[in-house]
Amino acid sequence: MSAKIKYTNEPLGNIKVISDFLPSPAELAFNEEGVKITLSLSKKSVEFFKSEAAKNHTQYQRMIRRLLDAYVDSHNPT
Repeated sequence: MSAKIKYTNEPLGNIKVISDFLPSPAELAFNEEGVKITLSLSKKSVEFFKSEAAKNHTQYQRMIRRLLDAYVDSHNPT
């Protein structure tokens, strides 16, 4: 990454702002009923959730479940 970035004052074009629908890690830390499954995740994702769960005194699996629920809620038409 030794190449320098050269910024110009050109128009950016057609930009679409997408609202941030993902909750913060603190909002993912509460109880809800779940269904057990087997899922393979990347090491960096698991480490992130374990770290955030420790900060919020909760379980990392619960935070992952809430993140997925928030995603579903934002894309579910009902």
